[in-house]
Amino acid sequence: MIMKLNFAKRMSHIKASEIREILKVTEQEDVISFAGGLPAPELFPIDEINQINQIVLKEMGTKALQYTTTEGYPPLREWIAQRMNERLGTTFDKDNILITHGSQQGLDLSGKVFLDEGDIVLCESPTYLAAISAFKAYGCRFIEIPTDEEGMVMNVLEDVLSRNSHIKLIYVIPTFQNPTGKTWSLERRKKLAELSSRYNVAVIEDNPYGELRFEGESLPSIKSFDTAGNILCTGSFSKIFCPGFRIGWIAGDKDIIRKYVLVKQGTDLQCNTIAQMTIAEYLKHYDIDKHIGKIVEVYKKRRDIAIECIRRYFPETIKFTHPEGGLFTWIELPEEISAREILEKSLEKKIAFVPGGSFFPTENKENTFRINYSNMPEDRIEKGLKILGEVIKEYISQSE
Repeated sequence: MIMKLNFAKRMSHIKASEIREILKVTEQEDVISFAGGLPAPELFPIDEINQINQIVLKEMGTKALQYTTTEGYPPLREWIAQRMNERLGTTFDKDNILITHGSQQGLDLSGKVFLDEGDIVLCESPTYLAAISAFKAYGCRFIEIPTDEEGMVMNVLEDVLSRNSHIKLIYVIPTFQNPTGKTWSLERRKKLAELSSRYNVAVIEDNPYGELRFEGESLPSIKSFDTAGNILCTGSFSKIFCPGFRIGWIAGDKDIIRKYVLVKQGTDLQCNTIAQMTIAEYLKHYDIDKHIGKIVEVYKKRRDIAIECIRRYFPETIKFTHPEGGLFTWIELPEEISAREILEKSLEKKIAFVPGGSFFPTENKENTFRINYSNMPEDRIEKGLKILGEVIKEYISQSE
């Protein structure tokens, strides 16, 4: 007889990632996938990493294979602080930085640090799917704040903040948002910092895509307008270097970062020592901006092809975003059309994407989906979007 185990209540909040489940299908080589937020593997600096690995092991091998501090490798944290100060208008030093297993761990640790059962998280509508999963594990509730072309709508946010006493976190991706690709205006960034201070609510400013700008002006971070010390920023090497090392960071007020260090000690002690040292040595020996430039050149071309194909092959009744950078564009179908049902049809033709419903923690908007353009070569982007356009047109005509 098998005994039934008593699991934690939080397990009822946790569901399998829809993206990860779809990615299992896309492992078949003949599937054209617009589903995952995967970098282009041909751009990984494999030869350079091989060379740097040898340097690290030869010159610092015993240190690289040993435990290190929970906070992370100091030279890497110094580089991150300087980079953020130069690019995002922050005033950090290494003690403001905690190295995490990707920016995703920064979100999970944020749940541990801030959230109790029943607390409220405010987020953009729609928002990053894995952030919903990370925060839900701590028994929180979500309130979605609508967005327009300039980002989160501030008068709605202010109204929600004034009416609710259990708001603990505001979670945002202000630059090349996942899943929509939108970028917040300067005015909205300033206003969020002001509201965070006025209502004394922490903000997680997630920035995994900010370095991948194709056009337009770079904007300062929301953190750069933070007068109260309430705003934390996450970042990652996954999209500008390689995701397999799983090295990211969270940055913020030193007193808050010390709390993150405490909860990380109970989670995994530290991040991979040799990976941190390899990245730090790479940054000393190679020009990361030159490497990012190559990535931007490829992704811009793929973005352009994707947008052109959407215009050419999709029905005129759809709406879509035109991102200035990042990895995604967002499609809105006529209201009565289900993207999940279209996915079923498109998978029969070996085309995958992520339906939009999962990106809304409370609302049920099934007439949307996300397209990733970074991972597929140009010819497969065109082929895949042409077939997907035909599937959508056929589905809509049969629904009329």
